[in-house]
Amino acid sequence: MRYYLIIIFFCNSFLFANFSSSNEVDIYKKIDLFGEVLEKINNEYVDEIDQSESMDSAINGLLQSLDPYSAYMSPEIFNEMQTETSGEFGGLGIEVSMESGVVKVISPIDDTPASRAGIKAGDYIVKIEDIQVQGKTLSEAVDLMRGPVGSSIELTVRRRGEKKAITFNIIREIIKIQSVKSDLLEKDIGYIRLTSFNENSSEQIEDKIKDLEKNQDIKAYILDLRNNPGGLLSQAIKISDFFLENGEIVSTKSRQVSENRKWFAKKGDLTNGKTLIVLINYGSASASEIVAGALKDHKRAIVLGENSYGKGSVQSIIPLKNKGAIRLTVAKYYLPSGESISEVGVSPDIEINEEGDDFRIKTDTDNQLSYAIKLLNG
Repeated sequence: MRYYLIIIFFCNSFLFANFSSSNEVDIYKKIDLFGEVLEKINNEYVDEIDQSESMDSAINGLLQSLDPYSAYMSPEIFNEMQTETSGEFGGLGIEVSMESGVVKVISPIDDTPASRAGIKAGDYIVKIEDIQVQGKTLSEAVDLMRGPVGSSIELTVRRRGEKKAITFNIIREIIKIQSVKSDLLEKDIGYIRLTSFNENSSEQIEDKIKDLEKNQDIKAYILDLRNNPGGLLSQAIKISDFFLENGEIVSTKSRQVSENRKWFAKKGDLTNGKTLIVLINYGSASASEIVAGALKDHKRAIVLGENSYGKGSVQSIIPLKNKGAIRLTVAKYYLPSGESISEVGVSPDIEINEEGDDFRIKTDTDNQLSYAIKLLNG
């Protein structure tokens, strides 16, 4: 028996070695093929090309073939990205990804040129000025949208449900992100609007809740996550924890089992268990979906609005030797129920279409918020 097992072991090892060797040879053949194609393009293409730019495009094409969120950033783009994360930058105010060869709007940011012009989550940007987006990389499209503050840009978009393309003329501005706003509605409903998950969001929300809790009449809260494209996972966990007493908030699963993680709530609900409604729409993505999903799964909140975007993956920024970087998907989010958010999103408990006539109060055009207030007032 021992002899038999040894034979199997050596046979398997031999087969694995042959497979590895064969696979390696195939990869080298593909590399040679790539070099041959690049040489043919360089020598025979109708126009002279920049080989360095062609290589950047090839690298980016490889990454974007994986998913819409993985991408290559040249040293210039990586440097600009680091500048933009400081919270003030020039631009239009939209979070975008690439889908089917065109730029897709994840969400417009509140009080920015894009949101004021009427750009909506889910819009496909098909033309920037007179340049077709089809065939461009995401980085190239973003570069086309950049420009001096005060300059104008024309975007042509395709929108769900619209037969004709829509054109927007937008003036670029300095984008200042204020992630948290609050108000007292109807004298007894605490309203908190979260537009992004940045480094200070949880501290700001904690302060807002404490201020609102000073009002002895407050009976419920509305957490508005509409058109919130996400941000830091750590902030999503902290903010979810503010409304939970215990239980799992979110987990991540990656290729490396040792890197799989789970996060749990600590005891202490800052709102003392008051009724909570969470507003979401198609522009609610990533960290927004973690918060809405966790609170829904624990039956801590009523989720109201539209199905969310469905960005349930974790991207890591990995610096490269050339001082550029790649943004690479390294894990996926899973809700306490075990469900993945990826390409599915979070479905609301009560579906109220943002643009429909399901419910309106007098001249109030925000039917989702109106319905939430009506629901809380019984």
